[in-house]
Amino acid sequence: MGLKIAIQGIRGSNHHQVVKEYFGDTVELAECLSFDTLVDKLLDKSVDKGVMAIENSIAGSIIPNYALVYHNNLHIIGEHYLNIHHNLMALKGQTIADIEEVRSHPMALLQCKVFLKKHPHIKLVEDVDTAETAKRIHELKLKGVAAIAPAVAAALYGLDVIAPEIQTIKNNATRFIIVKTQNKVLPLSEINKASLRFVTDHKRGSLATVLNVMSDCNLNLTKIQSLPIIETPWKYAFFVDVTFDQYDYFEKAKSLLQIMSEDFKVLGEYKNARL
Repeated sequence: MGLKIAIQGIRGSNHHQVVKEYFGDTVELAECLSFDTLVDKLLDKSVDKGVMAIENSIAGSIIPNYALVYHNNLHIIGEHYLNIHHNLMALKGQTIADIEEVRSHPMALLQCKVFLKKHPHIKLVEDVDTAETAKRIHELKLKGVAAIAPAVAAALYGLDVIAPEIQTIKNNATRFIIVKTQNKVLPLSEINKASLRFVTDHKRGSLATVLNVMSDCNLNLTKIQSLPIIETPWKYAFFVDVTFDQYDYFEKAKSLLQIMSEDFKVLGEYKNARL
């Protein structure tokens, strides 16, 4: 039996596109309408791996997903960057003048704000997924309703693209992480990126000291995201991505950070997809 991969969304979504590019076309897909469901499928071992969006170049971090990875003890085993293309699609024969409402994922609506403002007659409705909305328009033959989704969704569900490439910023990319319940052991020579989570105390300069250690160990900080610790008001955990030329550099930093910070945890060691 082949690999089974869980995605947030359905066939025709950006998550599906990442699976095609990262794993190829031979894997089995498990469609999930929420990231929580995706994690549940990983934990009950009904899938092998999951694909989760983690940050967008325009809208920033998908913060709840950092907490999902940490609290469910998932391991990041890889990453993939996808250029995002938003297209307005509807039943065949419809024009933009026929459209009364646009339904899509809140992130897609946000990223097409300028285009949508030019059509004030169209009501904006938030939905769970881009491709799922396209599928529903097709199945229920919804007239006057359009979806914002990848072009592949229009082909899959027999819709017309009535306005292509409507994203406000054309250079729009999302970073996805590949997650698993166990760490994937790569040869150390291939590992050049890591995701970490730690907590610092309230002493002045404690975060700066940690960041200095990373710098002294030749780590390049590519991402830092703070997240409140719900059980302890006004205390924050930091989620950090670092890249490095040699695993030895990271190993040295790891041993120091374990001593210098609280609740230090490596969320994943993997290949940098930007190289």
